[in-house]
Amino acid sequence: MSAQTLRHRFFCLALIMLCGVPMTTSQPLPGRSPAVPLIVHDPYFSIWSFADTLTSDWPRHWTGANNGMCAMVRVDGTPYRLLGPGPSGVVPLTQRACAITPTRTTYEFAGGGLALRLSFLTPLLAQNVRWLARPVAYIECEVSSVDGKPHAVAFYFDIAAEVAVDNPAQQVVWGRYNGDSTEILRVGSLEQKILGRSGDDLRIDWGYLYLAARRAAGSALAAGGHETVRRAFAGTGTLPPRDDMNTPRPARDNWPVLAHARDFGRVSASARAHQFVLAYDDLYSIQYFQRNLRPYWRRDGAGAEDLLATAFKEYASVTRECEEFDRQLTRDAERLGGPGYAHLVALSYRQSLGANKIAADLDGTMLMFPKENYSNGCIGTVDVIYPASPLFLLLNPALLRAQLVPVLEYARLPRWKFPFAPHDLGTYPLANGQVYGGGEETEKNQMPVEESGNMLLMMAGVAAAEGNAEFAGQYWPLLTRWADYLRQKGLDPENQLCTDDFAGHLAHNVNLSAKAILALGAYAKMAAMLGKTDDAAAYRTLAERFAREWQSMADDGDHYRLAFDRPGTWSQKYNLVWDRLLELNLFPPEVTRKEIRFYLAKQNPYGLPLDSRKDYTKLDWILWTAAMAETREDGARFIEPVARFVRETADRVPLTDWYWTSSARQVGFQARSVVGGVMMPMLTDRATALSWQERFRGKNP
Repeated sequence: MSAQTLRHRFFCLALIMLCGVPMTTSQPLPGRSPAVPLIVHDPYFSIWSFADTLTSDWPRHWTGANNGMCAMVRVDGTPYRLLGPGPSGVVPLTQRACAITPTRTTYEFAGGGLALRLSFLTPLLAQNVRWLARPVAYIECEVSSVDGKPHAVAFYFDIAAEVAVDNPAQQVVWGRYNGDSTEILRVGSLEQKILGRSGDDLRIDWGYLYLAARRAAGSALAAGGHETVRRAFAGTGTLPPRDDMNTPRPARDNWPVLAHARDFGRVSASARAHQFVLAYDDLYSIQYFQRNLRPYWRRDGAGAEDLLATAFKEYASVTRECEEFDRQLTRDAERLGGPGYAHLVALSYRQSLGANKIAADLDGTMLMFPKENYSNGCIGTVDVIYPASPLFLLLNPALLRAQLVPVLEYARLPRWKFPFAPHDLGTYPLANGQVYGGGEETEKNQMPVEESGNMLLMMAGVAAAEGNAEFAGQYWPLLTRWADYLRQKGLDPENQLCTDDFAGHLAHNVNLSAKAILALGAYAKMAAMLGKTDDAAAYRTLAERFAREWQSMADDGDHYRLAFDRPGTWSQKYNLVWDRLLELNLFPPEVTRKEIRFYLAKQNPYGLPLDSRKDYTKLDWILWTAAMAETREDGARFIEPVARFVRETADRVPLTDWYWTSSARQVGFQARSVVGGVMMPMLTDRATALSWQERFRGKNP
């Protein structure tokens, strides 16, 4: 059996498992995803389909702004649309299916005697940082005749210049280049204000978008107005012979596009495939304490042409590794949680990684910066890194270290004067100091227990995954400062915010207290790993005492309270999962058993509410709670309502993590990295975690 046939069968299996039933233009897929990832690399190069069918809407940036792309196929002289609602008058080919795997999205079409596959591959391989850091996406079209007759087939694709600007009123410029064996088009903003703005609802307006294809007979590229280029292909199967030279001009002025056409000639039952590349070179990615940092892939002086040449050269090996990774991760997810959980893992994987940017420090050190999408736009937010951490602890803790280092280095600067951990590093992409709450000036509206506990737990998570505490040892005085703060303030927290800050300030927060206690136990464990026996013994004894007091203070009969002073209340104690994950054994098993029994009686149709105050929830925390269950059956009882939410929500946006459990409607947030928390059930399954951790050892940069 050929590799191509195996790949086709794999996608069919993924379709059945992840989507449930086929998707057609006439009947929306009941098991559809809220939004489908097409090209998801970082917070700026992030393009999604917000619709059931590719031809019913333009693709969009995760913020909802149009990031236009169009694809067509001509069959025996008749044009059909594959992607985008235009050009008018060109009918869509029937879309039969959509399959989502962790690194690839594949659409299947039929019509005109053809079967056609259009796939979008973003090689976000967590265990291969070299590929993960490259801002490259592969698009492949595969066609074959299914009616026993040969057909003349040509394929078309374009991407709009608006992808390279924040606002389509901004002016763009474009040009053509030739590589050794490739033809290349690029487009970018005229002004090129590199790292000139920060905020949440923004798109990049510096650097350059590239479309590249191998030089070959039947292959052509053109840059021009959308109507001119698309109508030329629809009418003749060819592109205009010359590029539009009316540049610069606003991106909305006749909507200039970069276009590529490939003439397959006559296609029979034997499948014919064609691949090409989209890439975005942002030149500089992050400003880190006034230093402009290059993207990590540029650390050794590589440029855009090197990036594209390598992408084509390594296409076969990239594809093989992505297929194997998708197969293994999907297999493990389905084994642990069933098809609904496998769908969650596949849908959350690219989103979580794609909300980060990997940059190189001045010495080449890898640094990774998450953006707090659709919230406040913060960069390097500790309580965003924390819920996403299971993905990185499972697949490559070097990536978690790369997120923690900027926070740690900031916290030990004299300008950070507080005894607790910071909340953030600034507003993306400018990591120049905390902007949340009181910033660097006051403790008002900070998250002192939250962020200090988060940092200690994640540092211990890295130590457990890597089998040593060397990383923690580099920052030991800082970790000791935070542990001492939790010793004084953690058992019964004052009126303050936690990561669920949308719920407001809360004093005597039981779940926050549990985090502090487990963080103290984690500190003790790291101390023991570093040979600091006195500290280890003292903090272990303290954590054990606090855990006993917590049980008495929080007990409310058949469950534990939301706040120590509020009888009759309850909340998800998702932080308790670290007791199992780090093998701390601070709380007796009956604590989580009692909570799990209580939660199972409190579920709504679309999941377990966050606490007794409202019926909204956080998707990531439900998966952490599911990981606390002692049996897979109980864990699945928490996961299935979340999977149902993903299938049935009316909100067509990249996966939200904050929604109403009664109606499946979004409250806020979307496209955030926190959905990496979906990996927690895999991380807490010892055999699964060990099998993945064996693969990253020795591969870290």
